Amino acid sequence: MADLDPVALTQTLVRVDTVNPPGHEDACITLLADLLSAAGYACRTHDFAPRRTSLVARIGGASRTDTRLPLAFTGHVDVVPLGAAPWQHDPFGGDIVEGRLYGRGSSDMKSGVAAFVCAAITQAERLRDGPGLSLILTAGEETGCEGAFAMARDTDAAVLLGRAGALVVAEPTANAPLVGHKGAFWLKAQARGVTAHGSMPEQGDNAIYKIARAALALEQFEFETPPHALMGAPTLNVGTVRGGLNINSVPDAAELGIDIRSVAGQDHARVLQCLCAALGTQIDLSTVLDVASVYTAPDDPWMQRVFALCAARQGAMPPPRTVSYFTDAAALRLPLGMPPVLILGPGEPQLAHQTDEYCHVHRIHEATALFDDLITDWCCAA
Repeated sequence: MADLDPVALTQTLVRVDTVNPPGHEDACITLLADLLSAAGYACRTHDFAPRRTSLVARIGGASRTDTRLPLAFTGHVDVVPLGAAPWQHDPFGGDIVEGRLYGRGSSDMKSGVAAFVCAAITQAERLRDGPGLSLILTAGEETGCEGAFAMARDTDAAVLLGRAGALVVAEPTANAPLVGHKGAFWLKAQARGVTAHGSMPEQGDNAIYKIARAALALEQFEFETPPHALMGAPTLNVGTVRGGLNINSVPDAAELGIDIRSVAGQDHARVLQCLCAALGTQIDLSTVLDVASVYTAPDDPWMQRVFALCAARQGAMPPPRTVSYFTDAAALRLPLGMPPVLILGPGEPQLAHQTDEYCHVHRIHEATALFDDLITDWCCAA
């Protein structure tokens, strides 16, 4: 078990089709649970739908004399669809060509999962005493952190997840340590009207005109929240528009899909209130997705230790940065007790969701070493 190869494990995970939808993450989770159980981890699965399985694996943390909380890692095993463009490499082959491991999920984020699972198994014997380690492997992240939110809402969440002193999210960062991510607040804007024959529009009430005016108002919308020092400004994008059934009828319904990416400290309820005021009473707003931002100040003591460990491995002190994509930390942080959160993983962020996705093999080895350093620093230091 100590010789478990994170590159070979990445290949094994990539070869399991967990495209979401439908997900079917259970096969991946069973494989990982078997490895972790054999290494001495107590494993518990959680399903939010048939074959949509997440896993919590824990070791140590039972000492009555050590009151420190465990270190936690999290990663998801579902992947996005392949897309319409043809792949030059088998998306479920896990082939290595010129130092690149190809396949759907190789960067986002089965390489990250493989790296921390291997580090956790290598350290297992040393982790039986002390604060311990928790691994949270989730289903359904790509469609709104479904597995993580399902665990967080469980009536037994406190027992299932436990508490954590710090949380590492192994999303793709090319092994750069990141201190947070923006939130995602997705809304549906709906306009209602009255249908009529297209040749007699005066007898109807055109919902498309209302939704078009709403789109133009959203283009000019300004947030109250000032730009964040690291995250920048919040953003708003109208991503979809739908309306009408046929060309010769006055449409009685139309809608927009709105994608807001919020920054740390921004209240989604207040954003919704401001949007309602800006769009007026003819537009109804409903929430599609509400995922909070996550941010840990760079001067947090643990984060400073993380950056020092990364500098020792990588030869230079990395600058503090954040990302715009969201992670399962948004769902898990509260039930875990609001620990500091680090986002760090071997995948290439610009290759997530791309055709011919790949991860550099050397980054998988580097991430495993970094995770080993983090575990040692947290759990095994004298």
